[in-house]
Amino acid sequence: MQWWDSYRAVYGTELRAEAMVLADHGWAVVPGTFPQGEVWSGCADAPQAGPCPVLDDWALRASTDCSQIAEWWSGLPYSILLPTGLTFDVLEVPATVGRRAAAVLRALGVPVPIAATPTGEWLFPVGAGEPLRPDLAERGGISLHGRGSWFAAPPSTYPQGSVHWRVRPSACGWNLPDPFRVQDALAEAVAQRPAVAGGGSTYRLATVATGVRS
Repeated sequence: MQWWDSYRAVYGTELRAEAMVLADHGWAVVPGTFPQGEVWSGCADAPQAGPCPVLDDWALRASTDCSQIAEWWSGLPYSILLPTGLTFDVLEVPATVGRRAAAVLRALGVPVPIAATPTGEWLFPVGAGEPLRPDLAERGGISLHGRGSWFAAPPSTYPQGSVHWRVRPSACGWNLPDPFRVQDALAEAVAQRPAVAGGGSTYRLATVATGVRS
């Protein structure tokens, strides 16, 4: 398995470096399961629905300590998981809604960090403690990750590809947006109609004007 050892060494170094950057800005991390082909690995009886913590007491052991992070990512290429509900919550939405909401926020001049999964979800970290609005909770595909949950940070992988930043936290000064404003933007995005053939749309124009990838 020489190829696997080489991949593990190179990719593990990248994961460790990214985990330390997050920790350096106060975002506690915990190691998570990772894919080997189509199978999630990293702990006994690993759930197969996606990345999950490999530690039973992960919520208590999530850390910003560099020596602990170096130890965790010294061997296997664990996913980088960020526990939610303390420093921040995360709003998870379909990519179509995420693109529209991102344009609404750009038009308002509200910078927000945004991550995207290879399975089609966009993730908006926000200040912790605000419940999901009822009109958004009723919408399929929109959920809030709060206390007791987590999300996989870039460059964690899925069988389909890697999680990546659409907008890096550094572009926002590592500041978390007001959850009210982001939820308002999501509600507006949900209410928008897709552009018709030959026509335009507010969110598409905003994307072109700012030169931000969508």
